[in-house]
Amino acid sequence: MRRRRPRTAATPRSGTAPTSRTAGALAALAALVLLTGCTNLEGLQDEGRARDVDAPLVLWPGSSPAPPSRNENPAALVPVPDVPRIPGGSMADANPLAVLDADVAAQGGTPPAPQTVRRPVLHDLTDDRKPDLLMAVDLGPRISELRVYSVRNTVVTRVLVVRGVLVGVELAAGHLAIREPTKDPRYVSVTDYVWDGHAMDLWNLTLDDARTPQTPQAVGGSP
Repeated sequence: MRRRRPRTAATPRSGTAPTSRTAGALAALAALVLLTGCTNLEGLQDEGRARDVDAPLVLWPGSSPAPPSRNENPAALVPVPDVPRIPGGSMADANPLAVLDADVAAQGGTPPAPQTVRRPVLHDLTDDRKPDLLMAVDLGPRISELRVYSVRNTVVTRVLVVRGVLVGVELAAGHLAIREPTKDPRYVSVTDYVWDGHAMDLWNLTLDDARTPQTPQAVGGSP
């Protein structure tokens, strides 16, 4: 009687199922491809050690500036001397040039030449349903000054003064927006002021696309 030899495992042929070790390697490779966004493995590169992120180095942390004085605060309320009181509370009842000249003189300056003063604008900025007065003076080919006046308890009062390169001044939704150039000619900085019930508060600072100034559409005014 012939004895049968035990059968041995067949050697896998090309195209048959892979071994468990091979299957594990393929699964790991597939996961790597997914993590790299299906990038070709030949394109993977070592970018080196990531840069350290350092916290800002604060210089002189114990020092801070004093609060701005009244003359330095652009939104300080300053009564204008030597102009008549206005019982009705409307700046439409005031003489715009007389208000401007009295305010500048009270600060020790010389009243501006009439040709440097832009047309006065009346607009309610203090939310009392009565017009306030906006005056702009061109101090030179580039620098201008904006002054805003309101009536507070019958007294003509300056509520804002801003000097700079005024690319544009805009009124919208109770906001006074002042546009000034930046080092990048594509953008301008926009400073928004809004009346907070007590003063013209600095509301927001943003950047906006530079654009050609639009034709102003002022409300009222006195020459």
